[in-house]
Amino acid sequence: MAIWVRAVTNFLLLLLPLRLGLTQGQSRGGGCDYFQGKWVADSSDPLYNSSTCAFIGREFNCQKNGRPDQAYLRYRWQPFGCQLARFNGKDFFERLRGKSIMLVGDSLSRNQWQSLTCLLSTAVPNAKLTVDRVEDLSTMTFPDYGVKVMLDRNVYLVDVVREKIGRVLKLDSIEGSKLWKGVDMLIFNTWHWWNRRGPTQPWDFIQVGNQIYKEMDRMVAFQKALTTWAGWVDSKIDPTKTMVFFQGISPSHYNGTDWNEPKAKSCQGQQQPLSGSTYPAGLPPAVAVLKGVLEKMKKPVTLLDITNLSLLRKDGHPSLYGLGGRTGMDCSHWCLAGVPDTWNQILYNIILDHGSTRP
Repeated sequence: MAIWVRAVTNFLLLLLPLRLGLTQGQSRGGGCDYFQGKWVADSSDPLYNSSTCAFIGREFNCQKNGRPDQAYLRYRWQPFGCQLARFNGKDFFERLRGKSIMLVGDSLSRNQWQSLTCLLSTAVPNAKLTVDRVEDLSTMTFPDYGVKVMLDRNVYLVDVVREKIGRVLKLDSIEGSKLWKGVDMLIFNTWHWWNRRGPTQPWDFIQVGNQIYKEMDRMVAFQKALTTWAGWVDSKIDPTKTMVFFQGISPSHYNGTDWNEPKAKSCQGQQQPLSGSTYPAGLPPAVAVLKGVLEKMKKPVTLLDITNLSLLRKDGHPSLYGLGGRTGMDCSHWCLAGVPDTWNQILYNIILDHGSTRP
């Protein structure tokens, strides 16, 4: 059985010519791992201004919410052994002309989606665009290029169904996948909600097969849901028509001991990344669970392995300058402009490495 979780550019040589009209070509980085590197200071301005991009939600607009420092906007990710090309929105449109992109997941997917919509709309300020929302599906359409950039809010990927006994999280049911059919590029994500308990937990019971549980080890439940999702990809995705990514595990910073600053009880007041390339506390256990599921899949999935590079950015969260304001503390999401722009920059570089031909 093929193992697909490996250096992204190694297997995209096979996959990209089959999808999105991309031609085969040698990676500019010679097989460089884009996810291994460090953050370096950069005086360049971000590719968009949060004050002029209308698509940033209040929870991510740290500057508008009063964040006094701007140093977090002046870092770029530097992989070891190669250079990342700066995101070029016009070029992105040309390479994906006539295609559809859908991000599926929780508010971290919304973080990435809003970053991408700002990057793209800023690059073509005079282009026509429409924004529609039907229930949990948001769609930004650029008719001049025939490109759709969609967001499906689906926090577990598997289904939560209201039944007589209450709200049931069904770990082996994935009816929400009906929205994913026919999309050219799918970028999935889930993890942020798996440890929620109490009033914010959106289910009352867990179901696996015919068995109903009041509780279950959350990492086990996460693995079972990912396995259901992987089964859907393996059975329903045609790799010649659809390219599948998984966003990876976006980390939080609520305990300074994790980054050797034990007096820090949250990300509040953090103004610079960690130096170096490794996080003192290591990777969260969910990363190993995710990679374990991906390694067993029959169909190719590209892991956007953003965990480590994001772990180093303890300064990148809204903290007091998010949706909760002074009464809340958000060290899970990311300011925009900010870290998710790098996630999208790496996505762009993966495509850029292999050229493009429109069908």
